[in-house]
Amino acid sequence: MCLILFAHRAHPAYPLVVAANRDEWFRRPTAPAGFWPDAPDVLAGRDLEQQGTWLGVTRGGRFAALTNYRDPGANRPDAPSRGALVSAFLRSRVPPGEYLERLRRDSSRYNGFSLLAGEGTTLCYFSNREGEIRSLAPGVYGLSNSLLDVPWPKVQAGKSRLAAALDDCPNAAALLDILDDTRFASDQELPSTGVSLDWERKLSSLRIVADGYGTRSSTALLVGADGDVSFVERSFDEDGNEAGIVRERFSLAG
Repeated sequence: MCLILFAHRAHPAYPLVVAANRDEWFRRPTAPAGFWPDAPDVLAGRDLEQQGTWLGVTRGGRFAALTNYRDPGANRPDAPSRGALVSAFLRSRVPPGEYLERLRRDSSRYNGFSLLAGEGTTLCYFSNREGEIRSLAPGVYGLSNSLLDVPWPKVQAGKSRLAAALDDCPNAAALLDILDDTRFASDQELPSTGVSLDWERKLSSLRIVADGYGTRSSTALLVGADGDVSFVERSFDEDGNEAGIVRERFSLAG
């Protein structure tokens, strides 16, 4: 993922609301979201190159999502796949904080990442570029290719729009609309992350369309207080056109 907007225990009817864009090279093979044959409780898309994922939820109520930390000069090509961190949590029964504590001891093996892991009323955050495990308080948050709530323009705009959506009864269509913005931020607002100014501009939009790279999918997830889960994934082609949609709805086990 490259942008995760989420509300944790900030709406009385929906303890978890997520709107997220996954940005990736289009040459990287990907399977659309679905329940995995080898892990039938897991609902997620799948990176077919490394078999991991960027965001998923389970029938038991576990949730995880990951973004890469943008620092191209520090990336190691031989580092293990970060997508495996999401799928391993979703497949496990280890509590979120304990899972992240185990990961922290070994996290330097990976290129930079930020990881959300939650179950029930608990949602935790960890980045191997910060080293601290945080149990998140109720609120509206934003995460892009830096640390949690670092005020990049897309994060600030997305958080504001998500907070406004919570004033009404949030729904998947409204969450996908928040994510569907291809406008660049102004040069004065751009961060400096080790890429060229031209790429900083292209990467500044909430939904990216850029030279073989861009937003591959947008995901809206609502977990209701009654246990009802709504999951919608909209995928895009290289030109930024809608290429498919997945809709799943289920009740949490138990």
